[in-house]
Amino acid sequence: MTGPAAVKAAARAAAAAARKAAHAAGQGRAAELLADLLARELGGRQPGTAASGRVLAGYMPMRTEIDPLPAMAAHPGPVCVPVIDGRGRPLRFRQWTPGAAMVEGAFGAQIPAEGAWLEPDVLIVPLLAFDARGFRLGYGGGFYDRTLEALRARHPVLAIGFAFAAQELPQVPLEPTDQPLDRIVTEKGLFPL
Repeated sequence: MTGPAAVKAAARAAAAAARKAAHAAGQGRAAELLADLLARELGGRQPGTAASGRVLAGYMPMRTEIDPLPAMAAHPGPVCVPVIDGRGRPLRFRQWTPGAAMVEGAFGAQIPAEGAWLEPDVLIVPLLAFDARGFRLGYGGGFYDRTLEALRARHPVLAIGFAFAAQELPQVPLEPTDQPLDRIVTEKGLFPL
């Protein structure tokens, strides 16, 4: 493997190791900070507020991904999680609640066994690494990049990266299809973009 693919593969390996070490050290205040950011960005935590009408997409944490579930559960409006609909396709999102029955989906991700298909206004995005420009390094499937591009073509979408501060790189290697994040939250606070 040579060229941009090799650069990204090396960056993924280093980022995965940094995330693993940070995960072992604990998640600190990350979930609380994410919930606070969501409440500010969306307009509150109570039913009947501006937030209650906005659809939030989170994710079911795998391996050493930082856990967004407390922030997802605190959102007063509809919450959904990504479902892989096939290689080369954008993600779809199925409604999730804290007590939802889950099944194993593609790549081992847990997805709701049933529920409405929703289109999110705000996405909490997992990642391996991020940089000060707001770019993220994912797992290499391009699912979130395709999804953000498609959603942004239809309506305004807020993409929030959720990561450990140790996952920051000086510069994420980019390809023309990479989509930037709007905010990044770490256990140390809101990362300035």
